[in-house]
Amino acid sequence: MSSLARLRIARRLPTALRAHVRGVQTTADTTELHNKPEDLSQPITLKLHEDSFSTHLCEKPSLEVQITAQELMTMYKQMQTMRRMEMAADALYKAKLIRGFCHLAIGQEAVSVGLEHGIEKNDRVITAYRCHPFAVMRGGTIKGVLGELLGRQAGMSNGKGGSMHIFTPTFFGGNGIVGAQVPIGAGVAFAQKYRAEKHCTFALYGDGASNQGQVFEAFNMAKLWDLPCVFVCENNKYGMGTSAERSSSNTSYFTRGDKIPGLQVNGMDIIAAKRAVEYARNWTVEQGNGPLLLEFVTYRYGGHSMSDPGTTYRTREEVQRMRSTQDPIRGLQRYIEEWGLATEQELKQLDKDAKAEVDQAVAEVKESPEPLIKDLWSDIYFKGTEPPFMRGREREEIHYY
Repeated sequence: MSSLARLRIARRLPTALRAHVRGVQTTADTTELHNKPEDLSQPITLKLHEDSFSTHLCEKPSLEVQITAQELMTMYKQMQTMRRMEMAADALYKAKLIRGFCHLAIGQEAVSVGLEHGIEKNDRVITAYRCHPFAVMRGGTIKGVLGELLGRQAGMSNGKGGSMHIFTPTFFGGNGIVGAQVPIGAGVAFAQKYRAEKHCTFALYGDGASNQGQVFEAFNMAKLWDLPCVFVCENNKYGMGTSAERSSSNTSYFTRGDKIPGLQVNGMDIIAAKRAVEYARNWTVEQGNGPLLLEFVTYRYGGHSMSDPGTTYRTREEVQRMRSTQDPIRGLQRYIEEWGLATEQELKQLDKDAKAEVDQAVAEVKESPEPLIKDLWSDIYFKGTEPPFMRGREREEIHYY
């Protein structure tokens, strides 16, 4: 099945050139089994579809992938758990237990889980506001994420940050200002190079942020200094309610880094996503080639945020078609079953385990208290740098540390 990206690019080209257009696939189950050992504890060999990648100023990653059956099962469970968590957030928001902004990543699970399986523990990740799965994958907890959404003390920022402000030692948060996390990510990569660390930073942004001036400024500085930074565009087709082709004259986002090479990848196939991240990390860290642009062609099933029905700028039929034919979780499920790595019942048990884990987190979060008034005066300064006192709203109101 042709990708939406391919179709949209083709519509804007002269008729004579359309026959030569080839774009990245967005189907979730085009990877083939190449070799399966009798002992499933040993890696199996897979062959990715030839249209899993498109490149700009660099070679394509190898289409041959080695991975264990256990890692495939782990990725399946993690994607299922992340979707359950986001579905729980959806329900909690509709029940008015979550207030304010809430942006969900249902449909994009192969990006967060695939990224985590392609990087190392001390690599850094920073993204925008569709951040909940990244926070969990980078060392957080489901309870911590949902607690933050509900504004409870169990939250990863003690209930004071909300949906866009969740952090771990290697995850520099969701960020609410469109595109602002990209130069921050470049700065984190600068610190890694300055300290001579053998790690890199993945700075994620959406297609809606791709035209921000600060994004291109970050590209320029990263290339000037050859920073170990992978700029990652999560192209889910729509920036808020505007389709990519209406906002960008060039929707091949992986080509927009000028002299920075780029790689476009099928973001609905988690095996292709993992392979692309491994390639990007090797490019920036092991080979020391400087920055790389990585574009995941993916899709969100819901609206931009919980206040967006998501059907005023696209048809319900389009969303349903993507759900039924290109879902990343169902694609991996088909791989596992067809290759004889697990039975349908074993996968159903993983589904039940994921649901139970999320349900337990929801129950615990609901019991967690809201932050106390005194908590307004904590976590303002980095620990150890606090002043002896803080003035409050009135001159006479003094808070001592």
